[in-house]
Amino acid sequence: MKNPFFRGHYRGMYMAEMAFIHGYEAMGWGGINAGCHHFFGYPITPQNEITEFFARELPKIGGRFVQAESESAVGAMLFGAAAAGVRCMTSTASPGWGLMQEMLSHISWCELPCVVVDCQRGGPGQGTTRHAQTDYLSATRGGGQGGYKSIVLAPSSVQECHDLLQLGFYLADKYRILVVVLTDGILIQIAEPVELKTIDFGPLPPKDWALKGTAKKGGRWDLIHSTRGLILGGYTPIIKELHKKYHQIADLEVRYRTYQADDAELILIAYGYVARCCEGAVDMARAQGFKVGFIQPITLWPFPCEVVSQKASQGCKFLVVEDSMEQMFEDVKLSVEGKAEIHHLGLLSRHLPGEVGMLFPETVFEEVKKLL
Repeated sequence: MKNPFFRGHYRGMYMAEMAFIHGYEAMGWGGINAGCHHFFGYPITPQNEITEFFARELPKIGGRFVQAESESAVGAMLFGAAAAGVRCMTSTASPGWGLMQEMLSHISWCELPCVVVDCQRGGPGQGTTRHAQTDYLSATRGGGQGGYKSIVLAPSSVQECHDLLQLGFYLADKYRILVVVLTDGILIQIAEPVELKTIDFGPLPPKDWALKGTAKKGGRWDLIHSTRGLILGGYTPIIKELHKKYHQIADLEVRYRTYQADDAELILIAYGYVARCCEGAVDMARAQGFKVGFIQPITLWPFPCEVVSQKASQGCKFLVVEDSMEQMFEDVKLSVEGKAEIHHLGLLSRHLPGEVGMLFPETVFEEVKKLL
C-alpha cells in the first residue's frame, strides 16, 4: 500500500517528515494524520499533555476542541460527533475511563466508530498517578454494561503511538466499532524519532448510516437511538449481528509481533512499555546462551491466542510480564489450555516490601535466569 509522507506537520516554522517527539505528541499527530478534527476531553493525570496537544493544534487546521465539564459529558459528545459521521476521539486516564463507561456502552450498542486513548494509572478507585497496566481487564472485556466488545490496540513505542492511532480510526470505521488505544504514563512521556506519515490502509465502506440532516437525505429523517432494540422492534437480531461482527474481527484483525521466538524454550509475553523491557531481557538472555523469545500482543482484543497455543504445543514455557496483578495472565492461561508452564512477573513481584516501581530489562532477566 502507498504510505505517502504527511507534509502538513508544523512545529514552529518548519515542515517535517521525521521528528523527535514525545509519545503524547505522536498520539496527537497520529490522530490528525488520520483525519480526526474533533476532540472532546477532560483533564486528568497522566494524559493531560494529549489533551493540551489537541487544544493547541486543532484550531490551526480548522478542527474543534472542546473541554467538557466531565468525563460523562465527553462520552455524550463522542456519541453525537460519531453519529454525525466525523472522526472523533478523546483521551483519559483510569478514573476518567471508569466514568465514561455508560456512554461508551451506548456508543457500542449503536455501532458508532470512535477512538478512546486510555493512559492507565495504578490501582482501583483514584489509585495513584503512577504508570501501570491495571485497566487491561476493563478494556478487553468491554468496560460498560451489556457484554459488548471493543478493539484494543497497545503501542510499545512512540512510532507505534502515531501509527496505531491511525489504524484505530481505520478499524473503527471499517467495523463501526469503538477502538481503545491502551497506553501508560511512561510511553507517552518518552521521546523518540518518529516518521510522520499518513497511512493508507485501504478503502472503507460509505457512512450512509450517519446523521446528515433531512436536506442531505432527500427530506427523510434519520435516527440513531440508544434504545434501538425497542424502536426497531427486536433486541435479539441486533445482538446476533453484533456478535457475528465480533467473531469476524477475531478471525481477521489479530496483530502481534515476535522476537527470537523460533527456537525459544521460554517465551516472554508483554505489551506497552513492558514490551520494551522484555525485548532487552531477551537480548541479555541470548548473550548468555539462554533460548528466550518474546511475543508482543498488538491487539489485546482480539488476543493472539493461536500463536501462544502453538508455542505451548511445541513445549515452550511462558513468562507473562505486566505492570499489574495477573490481568493479561488470564488470557495467556486460556490460550495455553494447560499445555505448558506459565509464570508471572508483575506489579508487586519484583521489589522490596512496600516498594512499587517500573519494570526494567534487568528485572526481567533475573526472573528468566531463575526459570531456566
